[in-house]
Amino acid sequence: QVQLVESGGGLVQAGGSLRLSCAASGRTSDINVMGWFRQAPGKEREFVATIGWKYGITVYADSVKGRFTISRDIAENTVYLQMINLKPEDTAIYYCATSTGRRVIVTTGQADYWGQGTQVTVSS
Repeated sequence: QVQLVESGGGLVQAGGSLRLSCAASGRTSDINVMGWFRQAPGKEREFVATIGWKYGITVYADSVKGRFTISRDIAENTVYLQMINLKPEDTAIYYCATSTGRRVIVTTGQADYWGQGTQVTVSS
């Protein structure tokens, strides 16, 4: 089992920045990949970014390319999501996810474990 705890959400004006963190605990040696997803009110949970744990290979959703950066600290078992130039449409609950068997997670069905989520609200 892997436990994930997100932090860093909040309220920010359009054009502002936030950095989300997700700390993993438990069987962290089994982690292959970590990622971020988000879910806006009335919408399905969608992929944001993912990073391979060993080599740091990243994949981003088109909607966040050039504005969001995913990174990881293996020693701290933590993944980050640096978000700049935030837009009102980025408002959502942001979830951290991980898989112990896959090398990439771009769909909700590929994740094995989820965090509880952290709210990001961008005002116009």
